Amino acid sequence: MSDDRGSAVQPPPPPPIGAPGPVSGTGVGRGTVVDRAAAGLHPAYFALVMATGIVSLAAWVQGFAAIARGLFWLNLVFFAALWGLTLVRIARHRARVVADLKDHNRSVGFFTAVPGACVLGSQALLIQGATSLAWTLWIAGATLWVLLTYTIFTTLTVKATKPALADGLNGGWLVSIVATQSVSVLAAQLAGDAGGGSEVLLFVALTMWLGGAMLYVWIISLIFYRYTFFPFKPSDLAPPYWINMGAMAISTLAGATLLLAGKESALIRELVPFIKGTTLLFWATATWWIPMLVILGVWRHGVKRFPLRYDPLYWGAVFPLGMYSVATARMAGAIDLPFLSLVSPAFFYVAAGAWTLALIGLMHRLGTGVQTAPT
Repeated sequence: MSDDRGSAVQPPPPPPIGAPGPVSGTGVGRGTVVDRAAAGLHPAYFALVMATGIVSLAAWVQGFAAIARGLFWLNLVFFAALWGLTLVRIARHRARVVADLKDHNRSVGFFTAVPGACVLGSQALLIQGATSLAWTLWIAGATLWVLLTYTIFTTLTVKATKPALADGLNGGWLVSIVATQSVSVLAAQLAGDAGGGSEVLLFVALTMWLGGAMLYVWIISLIFYRYTFFPFKPSDLAPPYWINMGAMAISTLAGATLLLAGKESALIRELVPFIKGTTLLFWATATWWIPMLVILGVWRHGVKRFPLRYDPLYWGAVFPLGMYSVATARMAGAIDLPFLSLVSPAFFYVAAGAWTLALIGLMHRLGTGVQTAPT
């Protein structure tokens, strides 16, 4: 819900997808199942595509080609279904979309559409060899990145009334970095198919990589300040805080991809020592976050007994695990670190297990919603 006092009527917060029953004052309960699902669609639901895509790519890196291809086709279904619901939401529940765009906690969820498109593009390119589809998805992702970056940050900047830092900031803000780096990764991967434009595409990948890194410095400084100087309740430790690690993992992958794709580029060759050192810095930062987030998770669910139940935001916790697996493998190849060879497969299995549990939770939520939905 927006706290902008300039709006005359504030719509109630939308329910989670698949939630049963009508929504007071919106008329959603009188619509179809699809209409109710669209009304309650969380802006961050494209994290489902991100998570499925990166687990597929991790499976590909580990040599599980059948799993990787199966998840690619499944991800196409997820991507199409989510865009279908998104378009229905824009057409029939525009007030909810606008309210989400003005909300400090929910607006950043829209950024998941960018890595959703770009990770799917990487799947299309690397697993299926579908270069045209990969180009289409990169163009879509890059366009969305421009629109969402300047729409969301401008909207949140000019709001007349804003929440306190502790109420308006969470790990979900770092999806903006994931979005930026996903554009960089796919651009570098496509550079080999760009012909005479390869140098331009590598330059785009490089500048997006550097810009995403700077954005991480700005936002993580505020998040760490919020961690250590404000009261922290178990409910505050939402799953998107795993993106603290995931944003650095995809930054690692972007750096490694530049090194691997730019061997013939004069610009990249000049910057190889810098890119190697910075990529290793990003990987070390991602690695530092893992024990911290595990300890905080134990504190949340084990010590404070916070209930563990399905939330669409958990897809944002699956993605960093798979990304760490892929990023570690690619960095080890780009910088020649063979002793890291056991890390990547271990995190693939962890990510695959987390993805499976999240999918079971989603199926249960959808099944329960369909069974109890009013006719």
